[in-house]
Amino acid sequence: MRTIFLLLAIVGAIVPMFYFVSWFNEFGWSLGAMVEAWNVNDATTGLVYDLTIAAVALTLFVIWETVQNRRWINLLAIPATFCIGVSCGLPLYFWLRSR
Repeated sequence: MRTIFLLLAIVGAIVPMFYFVSWFNEFGWSLGAMVEAWNVNDATTGLVYDLTIAAVALTLFVIWETVQNRRWINLLAIPATFCIGVSCGLPLYFWLRSR
């Protein structure tokens, strides 16, 4: 399972970043413009809220479990989640946790 979690974390980093970089190359490197694009209609806005709530839940769990177990390396899942996405942060956390 560790290998699968690591592969999912890698794929979960590459796929979203491919689309993010493609979008930035086409529309300019403006984070504000990207946030506007995320809210272009109700479907995308719902997806943004869905992923944001999942990211916050994952973050709280990572912090809670890290404090309990004192495995500070697991905190790496938090910047991965907010800088790349839940598709990277969650499997990365599972991989780190399974050590």
